[in-house]
Amino acid sequence: MEEQKKQNVTQTTPDEMLRAVLVAVIRDDQPPRQTEEFLYELEFLAETADIRAVRRFTQRLPQPSSRIYVGPGKLDEIAAYCRDNEIDVAIFDDELSPSQTRNIEKAMPCRILDRTRLILDIFMSRAQTAYAKTQVQLANYEYMLPRLSGLWTHLERQRGGTGTRGGAGEREIETDRRIIRGRIAKLKEDLKKIDRQMAVQRSNRGQLVRVALVGYTNVGKSTLMNLISKSEVFAENKLFATLDTTVRKVVFDNLPFLLSDTVGFIRKLPTELIESFKSTLDEVREADLLVHVVDVSHPQFEEQIDVVKQTLSEIGAGDKPVYLVFNKIDAYTYVRKEEDDLTPTTRENLSLDELKQTWIARANTPCIFLSARTRANIEKFRTDLYGMVREIHAGRYPFNNFLY
Repeated sequence: MEEQKKQNVTQTTPDEMLRAVLVAVIRDDQPPRQTEEFLYELEFLAETADIRAVRRFTQRLPQPSSRIYVGPGKLDEIAAYCRDNEIDVAIFDDELSPSQTRNIEKAMPCRILDRTRLILDIFMSRAQTAYAKTQVQLANYEYMLPRLSGLWTHLERQRGGTGTRGGAGEREIETDRRIIRGRIAKLKEDLKKIDRQMAVQRSNRGQLVRVALVGYTNVGKSTLMNLISKSEVFAENKLFATLDTTVRKVVFDNLPFLLSDTVGFIRKLPTELIESFKSTLDEVREADLLVHVVDVSHPQFEEQIDVVKQTLSEIGAGDKPVYLVFNKIDAYTYVRKEEDDLTPTTRENLSLDELKQTWIARANTPCIFLSARTRANIEKFRTDLYGMVREIHAGRYPFNNFLY
């Protein structure tokens, strides 16, 4: 375990990192500040993949070009910059279609990555267990299948001759498609077997109350998990530090329950990953209570809350009871307005106390503000969580209430 942790925290020096440009389209209805935040997240994703962003390119369009994502002039500008500055990779902030990828590659002197490919690469590098590796491989093959024609030039060579399956003139790309379809089918069968094993494991846990930590990636779920369960779940200030669901038995004042830490969600999470990781998220679907952890210091935390809610709905867990936990209050900052400033007050102008009152007043779910790093308000959190678990337990075992 210690060796695995050391391997995960190995840092790549800036000189060893690939150099990249980031490319994004600003929709007409999209505020410029939101675009900056999206690009910051894309840069963080690149950094997690050991890629250093050296410049950002944006263009305002009603929607991305169906042919080359950006306009022709902008693409020429990006290509010229990459050529003059020896850029290794251009990263686009949306999933590119196979035709977009092929057209862009013709104009660019460097490798092309879209947001989905980047996230898949991160998942592939961070998967540790056989289950996570199988899930990521499945998502990767499903992403690759419609894009085979642009991945390798050798695929366009003709494979002829006697004895070739399919007869003379069959292209290698058709062979590779059959191979990948076969691998996808096998991986799906492997996942079904593992799913059955995990279902048996879950059934063997008895009827203990189940609590699942959910939230956007890098909001501090694993740190909170370690604090509550006194375990050693890997935590790092990078996106997707946790891929495998970790389950621990926790006891508060003689009341036992199961606490699970799950993979973090993110804006534009690839469909392939949502599908392949649905089995991992069974812990979320079968939970009695969701602890939704939020990074309150993040400037777009409200949008992150919406992303998590949408993803929970997609996996069939949108109707679960939720305890909203605003983490990282020690990192919260705000801009105090001057007395003569008559512009409307925004969320950035609210102090932490004002923000607390706003959310406590309007939230439809119980919420708390704390810091897992400094342990601020952790005892209140434990007390609240104990009360919620006890209430669920009391409803399930009404004759055992005297024990607690």
